[in-house]
Amino acid sequence: MFCNIIEDTVSHLMKLMEPATVLSITIAAILVVITGFAIYTAFGPPATQLDDPFEDHED
Repeated sequence: MFCNIIEDTVSHLMKLMEPATVLSITIAAILVVITGFAIYTAFGPPATQLDDPFEDHED
C-alpha cells in the first residue's frame, strides 16, 4: 500500500516537471547522500576504526 502511494506521487510529479528538473533533483539528492555518508564515516562512530598514518609513523 505504501509503495503504491509513493509510485502514484512520483508518477504525478514526473508528469508535472520537466525531465531536466527531475535529473537535477536526482543528481542533487545523490550528492547530498554521498556527502552525508562521507561526514558520517569521517566523524561518526565508524571514525574510531580509521587510522592516522602520520600519527602511526615514528621518525
